[in-house]
Order: sequence, then structure tokens, then C-alpha cells
Amino acid sequence: MTSKRRTRNDHVVCAQLLSRAPTPNSQKLDLNMPTTPTISVGKFGRFGGKYVPETLIACLKELETEFVWALQDTEFQAMIAKRMGVETVVAATGAGHHGLATAAACAKLSLDCTVFMGTADMEKQSLNVTLMKLLGTEVKTAEGSFKDASSQAIREWIGNLETTYHLTGTVVGPHPCPRVVREFQSVIGKETRRQAMEKWGGNPNVLLACVGSGSNALGLFHEFIGDEDVRLIGVEAAVFGLDSGKHAATLARGEVGVYHGAMSYLLQDEEGQIIKPHSIGVGLECPGVSPELCFLKETGRAEFYSATDDVVEAYKRLCRLEGIFPSLEASHALAFVDKLCPTLPSGSKGCSKL
Repeated sequence: MTSKRRTRNDHVVCAQLLSRAPTPNSQKLDLNMPTTPTISVGKFGRFGGKYVPETLIACLKELETEFVWALQDTEFQAMIAKRMGVETVVAATGAGHHGLATAAACAKLSLDCTVFMGTADMEKQSLNVTLMKLLGTEVKTAEGSFKDASSQAIREWIGNLETTYHLTGTVVGPHPCPRVVREFQSVIGKETRRQAMEKWGGNPNVLLACVGSGSNALGLFHEFIGDEDVRLIGVEAAVFGLDSGKHAATLARGEVGVYHGAMSYLLQDEEGQIIKPHSIGVGLECPGVSPELCFLKETGRAEFYSATDDVVEAYKRLCRLEGIFPSLEASHALAFVDKLCPTLPSGSKGCSKL
């Protein structure tokens, strides 16, 4: 491996590692929100940014430069790890979807792949575990949940920086990490606009998506942020209710703090310790959330609600009526449809990400 390649890899690893690494304590802050987002430095009002040591600023800048350069390559999404000269890709997954996608890409490119997954998640998502293994991926168990799987993946990466690439899949962390993931997730919104134009000759009136860390919701919403006539609605997991203490409603009940190198809403106690999130959909069990979604909430551009046990009924209803099996995560958005529809004008058109 050449010296230049090693330097590039180290910088990217350093930056992406920070987006996943747990901090000893989140920092509770009380700051006034600027009126406009500073996108160039990854700021969305008071959210986002780079809350990192000065010595790591160059690493994050290197990642951003590499990303902008790589965007010009149409094969970027599949070839970035190969181009950086790594031999192994490591990732963490909760519901298994990110792990399965990573496994498929690595199989295509003949890269070794290791995916970490929490014990409880492996039991719930045994099919995805089997599929990952069939693709040649080594699936390693982490005691606990997605948060613990992420920590294990980081440890694996730290011990093999020269040859390993950590493939993150959430829109959290210091700039530009959320931007990298959002860029590729935005294909959801672009495809939605295209299909809406073909079917209706215009934009939908309402967009709905479930919200965990926010990557799926932001992927749908980002394309339409500038279309003020399109309502953006996110639905979080309330599980046993917002007052139960067992939920994953970060935007509804979280407080502002610094987590994984960026300011956002997060689930934390009075001393700033992270509270474990709970959800029937393991993909929503994240204590933090996208800085950009936080900004959309505070500016009023997007609306956020929560769903409880009506999620299961929404899941069953779609199965029976349409023959479609949605994910439990996506069923949170479907559960809100019953409450939303009576409030909409006749003839309204809506889209929900499944």
C-alpha cells in the first residue's frame, strides 16, 4: 500500500470512526438557534457541525474532499472501498437491512465483510442473518443491541485501520458523515418525485416516513424540502407511550446535546447519560437523530408524531388489503395514516416509505 493511499485511508477511517464512536457522556447544551443553516460546515441552525478535537478537523476535511471528488465517479457507491485499497469492510446493523446491503456489495466486489449484530436483533432478524452468511459475510454477535454492535464494529476497525473500511449507514455524526449518507438515501425522494409526476402530474401533498436515526425519512424528505406545499411528516416509536420511559421518540422527548460529534436531539437523563431506546422495530432503536431533521422540526418545516401499539394493526391491515409486507419500522408511519386522513382535504395525495 502506498504512502498516499495509507494517508487517505487513515483520514477517512478517523472521521467515520468518530461518527460511530460512543462518547463518555453527551454534553447538554443550551444555545440559541441561528435563523439560517450554514450548510457549508454541516450546520443546520444550532444542529450538526463538528464537535471534535482540533487535531481531527483535518481528518474530517479530508473525508469531505474525498467524498466530493468521488461523487464524480458513477461507481462511487460500490467502489469507494476498493479504490481506497482496503481488503475488508466492517459494519454494524440492527434490523439487518444495512448489513445485508453491505454483504451483497462486498460479495460483488470480492471484499471480505464482517457485520456485527446484537443478540436480540439476531433472533428477531434471523432471515437476514442467514442471507448475509450466504453472501459470504461473517456475522459476529454483540451482547446487547445495535448500540453495542456499533461499538464492537469500531473495535474491529481500530485494530485494522490499514486494511479495513467502516461502512456507516446513518445520518448522524460530525460533518460530512451525515451528508455522505444523505446523498445516497436521497434517491428515495428523487424516485418518489418522478413517480408522482408520472401518476398525478405533480407532487404529492403529504410525505410520511418512520424516524429512528432519520436516514430513511431524510432520504424521502430532502428532495421536497424546498416544496413548501408538500407536508413532511415523520413518525417515531412511542412503544408503551411517551410517558412510560420506554420509547424511541428522540424528537418528541429528547433534549439537545452533543452525540457522536454533532449537536442534535438525543435521549438522555438529567446527568447527560444516554437512555436506552425501545421500539418494536429494531431499526428505530437509536438514541440520537439526524441534525438536519432536528432543524426541520425547530423551523416547523417538518412535523413529527409518534405511534404505539397501533403499529401492529397497521402492519396487518396492509398485509390483508394490499398483499404487501411492510417492515415494522415503516408500519409506524402507516399507523399514523388513520389519524391523518380525516384531516386532509378531499383528493389529497400522499406517499409513505415502506
